[in-house]
Amino acid sequence: LCFWWVDGIYTNLRAEEDPRICLLVIIGVTAEGKKELVSVSDGLRESKASWLEILRDLQARGLETAPLLAIGDGAMGFWAALDEAYPETGQQRCWVHKTANILNELPKAQQSKAKAALQEIWMAANRQAAEKALDVFVRNYQAKYPKAVAKLEKDRAELLAFYDFPAEHWRHIRTTNAIESTFATVRHRTTRTKNCVSRSSFLGLGFKMLQQAENAGLGFMLQRSPALFAG
Repeated sequence: LCFWWVDGIYTNLRAEEDPRICLLVIIGVTAEGKKELVSVSDGLRESKASWLEILRDLQARGLETAPLLAIGDGAMGFWAALDEAYPETGQQRCWVHKTANILNELPKAQQSKAKAALQEIWMAANRQAAEKALDVFVRNYQAKYPKAVAKLEKDRAELLAFYDFPAEHWRHIRTTNAIESTFATVRHRTTRTKNCVSRSSFLGLGFKMLQQAENAGLGFMLQRSPALFAG
């Protein structure tokens, strides 16, 4: 597997043991460009221990080669677990999540202009141009909105990691959009289920719905890049 998209799915299903439990999902893409469900488990999204258990299980089942890059929201225990289990894997923060987090620190009157300025970063033609656009954003917003700027600068390297890969992959690997549509399917299918369920039912229903979503709409292919997938 070359890329992983990672997130925690909260649904209307709730495990009896702990209402904070959600579905912890990893979706990957192979060297052939096929997207596959790598893992689905239950746990706490913010917990390093929950994610590390998943990663150790993957290793125990033979997944010894680390993915080149993992893509996800920064507010997860996954990253600390990844550093321990697969330290060689690159980290890419999702631009959709990061943009929302930054805009939350700005008044509504400033959000449209700031969103366009952020788009100048992740839509830049190359890393050098992206770095320049990021510096412009910092310069324009630092004095009045230091919290917004801090959220951007904190993950500077992880936000621009996708530039290390061939340009034909950028639109897929700079956000978690590749799995958001799958999550929407799961949430939709659980909307009418209001009561708590057993842990096994929670996990089983979640897995089946993700599997159905995968069969129905996860079959997009990343263009194979000789420079990326050589060997």
